[in-house]
Amino acid sequence: MLKIIDKYIIRKFLTTFFFMMGVIMLLSMVFDVSERLGEFIDNRAPVSVILFDYYLQFILFYGNTFSPMIIFVSVIWFTAKMAQDSEIIPMLYSGRPFTRIMRPYMIAATFLMLVSLFLNHWVLPRSNEVRLNFEENYYRESYTVENYHAEFPGKRYVYYTSYISETNLINGLVIEQWSEKGELQHLLRAQTAQNKIGTKQWTLTDYYERYVGTPNDRLEAGKKKDTILSFKVEDMAMRDNRAETMTYTELKDFIRREKEKGSGKVPSYEIELYQRTSFPFATYVLTLIGVAVASRKSRGGIGVNIAIGLGFVFIYIFAMKVTTVAAINVGFPTYIAVWVPNILFGLVGLYLYKIAPK
Repeated sequence: MLKIIDKYIIRKFLTTFFFMMGVIMLLSMVFDVSERLGEFIDNRAPVSVILFDYYLQFILFYGNTFSPMIIFVSVIWFTAKMAQDSEIIPMLYSGRPFTRIMRPYMIAATFLMLVSLFLNHWVLPRSNEVRLNFEENYYRESYTVENYHAEFPGKRYVYYTSYISETNLINGLVIEQWSEKGELQHLLRAQTAQNKIGTKQWTLTDYYERYVGTPNDRLEAGKKKDTILSFKVEDMAMRDNRAETMTYTELKDFIRREKEKGSGKVPSYEIELYQRTSFPFATYVLTLIGVAVASRKSRGGIGVNIAIGLGFVFIYIFAMKVTTVAAINVGFPTYIAVWVPNILFGLVGLYLYKIAPK
């Protein structure tokens, strides 16, 4: 049963969080509009599409991404103000243990953590798909992939020299089919290859094809050929942030296929998968640190506590970047990399909680 003090702290927690979230997202939108407005006009993007397909999804994505940090600053802000107004002292001197004061904080943190988990695993993948499709259509620059090579299931090796997203054109395509005994069975070369988006239909130009093996060894060459291959262009070339559009099961299957191909981007995709859970749980860690830091009345006022809080935020972000870089470039296990900042700062939070005024 929630007491008056519980409802009071939970109300302050949530109202401060949503107020800060609204202000930060509004400022982010203003800066983004000022940067993108010319491109929106040049590409004749409809206002309704800009508002609902882009900025609504923009708010969901970036608001959820930075919610643990905003929660931390919110806790620091209103708890420091309560301490400066001498609201914390009567709670402590009333005989309540500090754990009792922490209870409403953790209830509010749990609510926000569950919302973030729900968004990360079920809502944001589809929301991100809408947002990224808008970006592709109205302002995102084309991208290229060079010197691609991968092994597809069934001993099929695929190479190409370059891919240009703007023309959806692959240059220098080579496909080799090998037997289990290590013998070449089929070779296909094409000067260019273009895939019909969303299908496995391809158009090859200046192609050369050879089927190896007696007595059916034969050659085929020509200027143009429409054919069906066992993969789509999305299986070989896509932006890294396309992983953001996949649900949990889709991303797990995608990572499995990328591992089979020997892709070097698997750690990045695994980090995206694991961070969907680790980031929401950072809410507990940052709430604990925020209360422990801000509950002490400071001579310098609220500003000192906020400065300390922002320092923790920067260190947390730095630790998160260090571990993810280590996972991508050094081979550090990805599931450990995404949880290390939470574990380290959780220990810091427990220490600060232990020495907090009681």
